[in-house]
Amino acid sequence: MMNFGKIIPVFMAAILLAACQPTGKTADSKTVNKETPNIIYILADDLGYGDLGCYQQKIIKTPHIDQLAQNGMKFTQHYCGSSVCAPSRSSLLTGQDTGHTPIRGNKEVQPEGQAPLPAESVTIAELLKNAGYITGAFGKWGLGYPGSEGDPNHQGFDEFFGYNCQRMAHRYYPEYIWHNQEKIYLEGNGWKNTVSYAQDVIQEATLEFIENNKDTAFFAFIPYILPHAELISPDDSLLQQYSGEFSEIAFEGSKGADYGDSLVIWKYCSQRQPRATFASMVSRLDVYVGQVVEKLNQLGLAENTIIMFASDNGPHQEGGADPDFFDSNGELRGYKRDLYEGGIRTPFIVSWPGKIEAGSVSDHISAFWDVMPTVAELAGVTVNVSTNGISFLPELLADTANQPKHEYLYWEFHERGGRKAVRMGDWKGVQYNLAGKKSPEIQLFNLAKDIGEQENLASQYPDIVEKISDIMNGARISSDDFNFSMNTLNGN
Repeated sequence: MMNFGKIIPVFMAAILLAACQPTGKTADSKTVNKETPNIIYILADDLGYGDLGCYQQKIIKTPHIDQLAQNGMKFTQHYCGSSVCAPSRSSLLTGQDTGHTPIRGNKEVQPEGQAPLPAESVTIAELLKNAGYITGAFGKWGLGYPGSEGDPNHQGFDEFFGYNCQRMAHRYYPEYIWHNQEKIYLEGNGWKNTVSYAQDVIQEATLEFIENNKDTAFFAFIPYILPHAELISPDDSLLQQYSGEFSEIAFEGSKGADYGDSLVIWKYCSQRQPRATFASMVSRLDVYVGQVVEKLNQLGLAENTIIMFASDNGPHQEGGADPDFFDSNGELRGYKRDLYEGGIRTPFIVSWPGKIEAGSVSDHISAFWDVMPTVAELAGVTVNVSTNGISFLPELLADTANQPKHEYLYWEFHERGGRKAVRMGDWKGVQYNLAGKKSPEIQLFNLAKDIGEQENLASQYPDIVEKISDIMNGARISSDDFNFSMNTLNGN
């Protein structure tokens, strides 16, 4: 196991060891039962359905995540909240699909941050905090600029450590990241200097949080930045194992790979070996997951901790990334920003030793908005807010006879002309180019027979198309900020 501890300055370690100071909304809390599990939710960034060994990846090595799947349950039909970062996270944390969650696109705020979750939003963190959990978020936020009503400290998290702004998270060697409301300057960095790899620093803070809260129930939300572009890695063994292994097509970014004078913070660096670098970033993510599991084992917390692992959307094509080379979307059609399966179907692994059958595989159809009711049931909390979700806890505990199922799943996307999608049983309806057209075509696919969405069956099943059209028209509430006539959002 790699040790990243040496990269954190002494003053930062002191900050991390200090007691967490919650801010923002207050609520009555109670003492959790000793049997109430710790909950860790790990979210990869732009990791494709086929990027892991346990999901048939042939090139990139992911032994720790593969072991997590062997020790728990692997889902084959789990879906992201959206096909880009902010709305997917909003859907996850609020338990609402993109027809209802407040943030439905990557709407930027200058100079740093994104449109905030409203103060009245209720998040998973708030539910668990009210149940007596200590809550922490470590990685990329993207749901409200620093100090706003959407700031993580104002949305139920006792501690936040990482990038508030997802544009800033395009860079792995930033000048600073955030610890709650304080900027933490990274040793040797100035956006151009490659000294302190930010995700390593954030990982240290994550492990510190688990260590500091080993004697109480905790919820750790870990939205890693990896393997989102830019494509860059420290020159260590993780990169060296892939360096020179592939033919490479160099990527020419907004500046030289040596961080020269031409610098635009939210654009991507040049990269001479993007394939090797991307593979090393996925393997680095895998090492981080292994470190989390190892920390739980060291502290004797493994059997009372449930770990969930997913990705926020499909594989990206930015910064020199080549998802076709790695078969990152497997059999699925589409990439990040698509509402075809490749854009929204995610690897999803849940491990809970002694509770979830090791090596089990589930084809239960579920989505990000199901996580809120699931963790609420785990914590013994009543969800008193509107949600589109259904708890999948019965599925996890092999109580399939009592597992409710969705009538349908719905997505909307406010970039690239506007898009909608519905999954209804084995049927999938996809509608593109909504802006400027009254009634664009709905494509229809039977996923049981055509997982790659290659055969459009709309003309053969007009009754199914009509049902899906009715769902698309009725499965959303209006939003002043996100409607299909705008299409002015960005795609982080």
